[in-house]
Amino acid sequence: MSNYEREIARRRTFAIISHPDAGKTTLTEKFLLYGGAIAQAGVVKGKKNSRSATSDWMEIEKQRGISVTSSVMQFQYDGYCINILDTPGHQDFSEDTYRTLMAADSAVMVIDAAKGVEAQTRKLFKVCAMRDIPIFTFINKMDREARDSFELLEELEKELGIETYPVNWPIGCGKEFKGVYDRGSKKIIHFTSNGGAKAATATEVELGDPNLDGLIGATLHQQLTDEIELLDGAAAEFDLDRVRHGKLSPVFFGSALTNFGVEPFLEHFLRMTTAPLARKAGDEIVDSMDDDFSGFVFKIQANMNKAHRDRIAFLRVVSGRFDADKEVYHVQGGKKIKLSRPQQLMAAEREIIEEAYAGDIIGVFDPGIFSIGDTLCTPGKKFKFDPIPTFAPEHFKRVRSLDTMKRKQFLKGMEQIAQEGAIQIFKTPYTGMEEVIVGVVGTLQFDVLEYRLKNEYNVDLYMEGLPYEYLRWIVSDTGEPVKEDDLILGTDVKLVEDYKGNQLLLFASQWSINWVQEKNKNLTMSEFGGAG
Repeated sequence: MSNYEREIARRRTFAIISHPDAGKTTLTEKFLLYGGAIAQAGVVKGKKNSRSATSDWMEIEKQRGISVTSSVMQFQYDGYCINILDTPGHQDFSEDTYRTLMAADSAVMVIDAAKGVEAQTRKLFKVCAMRDIPIFTFINKMDREARDSFELLEELEKELGIETYPVNWPIGCGKEFKGVYDRGSKKIIHFTSNGGAKAATATEVELGDPNLDGLIGATLHQQLTDEIELLDGAAAEFDLDRVRHGKLSPVFFGSALTNFGVEPFLEHFLRMTTAPLARKAGDEIVDSMDDDFSGFVFKIQANMNKAHRDRIAFLRVVSGRFDADKEVYHVQGGKKIKLSRPQQLMAAEREIIEEAYAGDIIGVFDPGIFSIGDTLCTPGKKFKFDPIPTFAPEHFKRVRSLDTMKRKQFLKGMEQIAQEGAIQIFKTPYTGMEEVIVGVVGTLQFDVLEYRLKNEYNVDLYMEGLPYEYLRWIVSDTGEPVKEDDLILGTDVKLVEDYKGNQLLLFASQWSINWVQEKNKNLTMSEFGGAG
């Protein structure tokens, strides 16, 4: 195996997904801690000190203790080069999360041991299942009172329609959480806390060890013996091939806060998950080991560094090796470009890099030429990776600048944030952009929009709620743009266009959608836009 192939084979690129407050950002911190990327973990929403989590970089995230944007972190552990995509868990950020999952090769699903499967987990799981990628489950917060472990597994299987295989099993919960039993090695890993900010001390003990009663207590010892017997008789057989096709989810128990069970999980996960996966580009399959470089843009973020007013495109390298000084072909733009200042990202920290391999996520300076879903490849190649769909927003507001003299800043800010994909902007056909309609997947994005326009562009906004809940992209039979006068629309329907010129209809109800479709047979309506 050449050095180039070895570099790709040791890459692992995964996303961490969960419902809000399941402890996903804390788990990310602890991975970085074990990988030596940070010496001490920041406490998320910690009141004891002023540290904020390493993966939260935007000011609003530090204030609220939530991940608003997707962070990207790379670190080395045990010979592997790991790229973590820490997605927003908040229910208001599912579109950004969806796009981030397009860049991952596997997903780690974090479940709160007291709450089980929650609404947001179901949505994110569906996206993973659609892509047929491996899903690993980490049942977190075992240091608190938890539900019965068998009950949690049953709920996972029933709610998500996936079989589970517990790789380890918890010993107690809450204050009685003593560690985990590893089913493969048949050893108990007993943990001693080091205060959570530093790696926990682990002691391995054989199941039949006479000192076990003294270590975990006779009651827990007996309970563990009974539960292992039940598990061995009832659980699904372990099948790595089924894991790698998203049909069987390996389950781990632990506590990210106290570090109990985090390192055993990381070690098992890295062995079970795959090296960078091939990707579809129309009829072609692009393999990660191909000699030629290729990649796609899955996220754009403006003003990560306020001092530079910059705009970064996040690029997933799909195949080959990326070299900083070489020309690449921007397929959608139809021209060769040099990517200036390629960077490896650690949340807000950056490092200029000379090379990257398939599986890596790099940030490249975007002078305003990239869109989400764009393909970059070695000159001479002209394939396009399959597009990333645009989700229909569910909340709409009319938005304008309070100060009419700041029209220029208002338009620049709105367009830049829309290009990042956090919001979608629409206008009434044949009118200017003095006021726009903003659509979002979740309402917190309105707060983020208001905050960013004020802090990054010095623009105060006036926002007015609109009664629409549904949106459909429309195309006429002739392919020509339609005029409102040519359509039969109800009073609760509005014709708009997005900033790329696509036409859409906004609806107040599902009934209206059916009625308009019935009255306008010449229209094709779609729930998804093409490429983001």
